[in-house]
Amino acid sequence: MTTKPREKVFIEILKRLKSIMLSDQLQAGDKLPSERELSERLNAGRSSVREALRAMELLGLIETRQGEGTYIKEARRHRLVEVLASFILNDDTAKSELAETRSIIEKNAIILASDRRTDTQLDVLEQSVQKMREQRVIEDFGRVDRNFFQKVMEAAHNSLLQRLWIELIEYDYTSFPREHSYSLTDYEKILLMIKNGIELEQFEKLERFRT
Repeated sequence: MTTKPREKVFIEILKRLKSIMLSDQLQAGDKLPSERELSERLNAGRSSVREALRAMELLGLIETRQGEGTYIKEARRHRLVEVLASFILNDDTAKSELAETRSIIEKNAIILASDRRTDTQLDVLEQSVQKMREQRVIEDFGRVDRNFFQKVMEAAHNSLLQRLWIELIEYDYTSFPREHSYSLTDYEKILLMIKNGIELEQFEKLERFRT
């Protein structure tokens, strides 16, 4: 009988931990099952589970609260925002690269969403655009813009892409004044792209992605 290398066992546990989080529909701020319960559900030793949890904590994905348990951390609390801050501070070139990187992520999220979105997610996006139509004046454009693209990111079904976008937009909106708002037409066109499919030249017609 062959024994799996320790590294492979460790990676398997991490993958199965992620599956449990997805199947239990756990979100940021939710409490993870206890170490004993995870050990039983994973059919793995508690020491192996403890090691996997420790790795996730070092990565900033979860946090242990003394006497309370282990919780999923908010993405905005990760260290990437601080790295961005030190990189971008007073650097006009880096600021433009931030905007460019965010644009690349949003474009790819739209492409993925057009292929992966569910009917329910499409309904949510349609409701979001309809609310924009009903509001003659949008007082908090930044919030509306974030909320719309948050829904696009969810419809893209790529958690890493979504996490990167959250970090970028968190820094962008808290560091620079938002003096410009995009037209309702942009959001309507993005909705149609996600609904009906995408031709890449459609991006050129969006004010948001013009260079």
